[in-house]
Amino acid sequence: MGGGGGGGRDTLGDISGLERKAKEIIKQSEGRLRNVFISFAYEDIQDVQALRAQSANENCDIAFNDYSVKDPFDSKRADYIKQKLVDRINQTSVTVVYLSPETEKSSWVRWEVEKSLELGKTVVATHKGNMPPSNLPPWVKTFDIKIVPWSGLSGEISRE
Repeated sequence: MGGGGGGGRDTLGDISGLERKAKEIIKQSEGRLRNVFISFAYEDIQDVQALRAQSANENCDIAFNDYSVKDPFDSKRADYIKQKLVDRINQTSVTVVYLSPETEKSSWVRWEVEKSLELGKTVVATHKGNMPPSNLPPWVKTFDIKIVPWSGLSGEISRE
């Protein structure tokens, strides 16, 4: 004779209740996931991939969008690449610049930052560890870009 549990409602069979709950969860999460363009020197791709993986493991509310470019800034494909980058930047709400000793050497990073600002995007710079690299590109100060450690990036972006 089956064991009755306790007179409650059978929640597995309550499809409309499950649908309601799912809609509530979706509504609560709307606007929390930020689509972010990440700008970095191609030489830093391994660091950036590791940091993105760390964010995924921490259930971060950031979806990174990048277009890794290893072609020279003045290459024959530069105009095509720039248009693709503009398309990507337009799809995002924030541009994150990954700072490293290589950043200052990258013409692409500076161009992406300038284009992001031109398109009205918020730009935030980040770095691994506790301290940013000592050789910051001069445009970080010129454009008054806020710098935060990677561990504080999600919180900073959620304020934007």
